Amino acid sequence: MFVKVNGVEVELPEGATVRDAIDATGAPYVEGALVGLISGTRELERTIDTYRIKTTAGSILIELLPEEAPEIVETWREVYSNLENLRIRWTTPSEISMGPLKTELEPSRKEFFYDENEVIMSLSGFSPDSTHIIISRDPHSAVYGVPGENRGVFARVTGGGRTIERLTDRDVIRSVEPVVERKSIVESAAVTDLETPLEDGNQIFTYVKVKPSHESPQSVEHFFTMVEEGKLRVDYEANSFIGFYSLQGIKKDPEKIAKRNRGTVTLRNTGRGAGRVYIYREDRVSTPSHNLIGNVTDGMELVDIAGEGDHITVECEPGRIMTVSMTQKEAEEYLKGYGVEQIRDGIMVDDAIVVAQDPPYTMDILKEGRVRTVGIEADKILEVELDPDAPRSSWYFRRLTGLIDTPIGSLKVHFAFPGMKVVMFEGDRSLAKGLVPEKTPENCVKKGSIGITNMSRRHIGMVGVRLEDNDEYGPTGEPFNGTNIIGRIIEGLENVEKFKEGDTVYVRERKKP
Repeated sequence: MFVKVNGVEVELPEGATVRDAIDATGAPYVEGALVGLISGTRELERTIDTYRIKTTAGSILIELLPEEAPEIVETWREVYSNLENLRIRWTTPSEISMGPLKTELEPSRKEFFYDENEVIMSLSGFSPDSTHIIISRDPHSAVYGVPGENRGVFARVTGGGRTIERLTDRDVIRSVEPVVERKSIVESAAVTDLETPLEDGNQIFTYVKVKPSHESPQSVEHFFTMVEEGKLRVDYEANSFIGFYSLQGIKKDPEKIAKRNRGTVTLRNTGRGAGRVYIYREDRVSTPSHNLIGNVTDGMELVDIAGEGDHITVECEPGRIMTVSMTQKEAEEYLKGYGVEQIRDGIMVDDAIVVAQDPPYTMDILKEGRVRTVGIEADKILEVELDPDAPRSSWYFRRLTGLIDTPIGSLKVHFAFPGMKVVMFEGDRSLAKGLVPEKTPENCVKKGSIGITNMSRRHIGMVGVRLEDNDEYGPTGEPFNGTNIIGRIIEGLENVEKFKEGDTVYVRERKKP
């Protein structure tokens, strides 16, 4: 049997499943994400009532009338593709004719009245071998040899009035296509598990592909951070869009503003929902609060069927350029694949670890064709493990250090005094706003523990590290009730006591297995 996976046809044995199709094609897919399954092209088209007729003068939209003329509509679905590459047959002040086509309809000899924008199936010369599609330009009466059903009227014009005015018998029909709307996809597609058996003609959609905008480097990088694991969780669904809120609260500068057409991806740059990302199912006007991230080029079917709580696999082309956490040598080889020149800075030996890149954003790197990679010795990086039981404080720490955006973040030393057995780092009061007490210590604070001063104390947002056990005070010198313990340093602790006030310290998060 033959099925299509993301538009590519593949032959599979009888009884094959969705997983078999994905494996056979190597289709992009992240385990646990949504898969869309449509019965087949013809089956889908039977749910679609809008068609676009593209001509050399422009396009015309018609909407079928399956309730009023079911037999003629069925005939249209069978023959519409035969109109492609035919000239406009004739035009008059009252009508436009397209054809001829062959059908099996039975003609009548009655005269009927036709209103403007009605679409008629006419059997010229009372012969089904000379069937024409007539578009009524103005109200008029005529004998078209139509079938008895609904005066031969099977559709009405819903768009393209200017095209109808311009058409002449010199124009050609380039194509006729069903317009796949969201309601058609939702009714015809199903969210499935990977063991669902397939049938001949099925279509499978596994991922959404996004083309980023070169005019919104900050917003695009924000989106890259969100799709780091290859998928997005739908946090909100509406008729006109789906929303992704995992990085809400992070404001960005205004960048490219554009009309939010179907398939447009945007970032809210300010206000209550700053940091949220949206993919649009329907057209919406532009607004200064939404930066253009890019546009969906493949997989709108998944956008149409995804619901709140679903995950969808996402790929970007071009993808993110991120050298941070690589060695200088690894970064060199990696950048060659993008045709980007590396300029080494800081510690430049091959095994130095890249802790920063300039420009920081992928779109700017591609534009300039070069990037400066700043290296330091590997043993100077602190490896930290954050506690999932302190989610607010861990989120604050990631934002403060930049670990939300890059694999290696940084802190600036605020206080370090030999023999004090504690080192404190600068915080950010605005980011720490609302940092409620969580994971406060009850007994001893162990050596290597990382703490943050919570909102119950004056120095909210301060970050500290203990260099020895302490039964009384937390890593920022506050009492236990004013301290949130967010994790611990698991590698590089021996370097902490060497830090001086004003030093920049680099940190890397080690995820728990």
